[in-house]
Amino acid sequence: MPAKKILVVDDEPDIVDLVSYNLKKEGFDVASALDGEEALEKIRKDKFDFIILDLMLPGMHGNEICRILRNDQRTKNVPVIMLTAKGEEVDKIVGLEMGADDYMTKPFSPRELLARIKTVMRRASEKTAEEKVIRIGKLTINKESYSVLRGNVRLDISTTEFKLFVYLVERRGKVFNREQLLDGVWKDESFVEPRTVDVHIRRLRTQIEDDPANPKYIKTKRGIGYYVDAGA
Repeated sequence: MPAKKILVVDDEPDIVDLVSYNLKKEGFDVASALDGEEALEKIRKDKFDFIILDLMLPGMHGNEICRILRNDQRTKNVPVIMLTAKGEEVDKIVGLEMGADDYMTKPFSPRELLARIKTVMRRASEKTAEEKVIRIGKLTINKESYSVLRGNVRLDISTTEFKLFVYLVERRGKVFNREQLLDGVWKDESFVEPRTVDVHIRRLRTQIEDDPANPKYIKTKRGIGYYVDAGA
């Protein structure tokens, strides 16, 4: 298994060297950046498993970088630890609200930093594993294998039907009309009629429901659209 890649972003070369040395000793693949622009350029070109981010950087504030990372589909789930000299509670709160997973103040213990990195990585890994599998009633949805199990039986569901079901399940309680479902599931596909949604819903119900005429999972809000009950 390839080594986890960590980006260290700090404008103090001594800090970068200290952190990089300790991370490499633990077997991590380490890159570094001395300012925000350099950091974002490296993040755009490469894929990192973890980012250690200084708050007070020249040119671009660490919180702004964190906000950019969290708003980008490629990096929104990459764990981030803020590393900064500022220890006031308000700064920690702002950093965490921007999406940082943890917060350490300088001076710091390299051993504590390593321990926190491993803890955050473990939490992120557990969260990723949980997000790939959704359980609802008797059904188990695996987003990685594009499969739905009913008990131990794998259902015969097309890719489009799978995407439609996941879209509704992940937004339980919200009612969608046909046009909204076309936009969310079919996206930019041309020549898809609104009634196509009804056809796929019917097919889904024949697979996932005990009684398709009296559905438990995908319900109809008469005159509006379809939804999965929040309590399902």
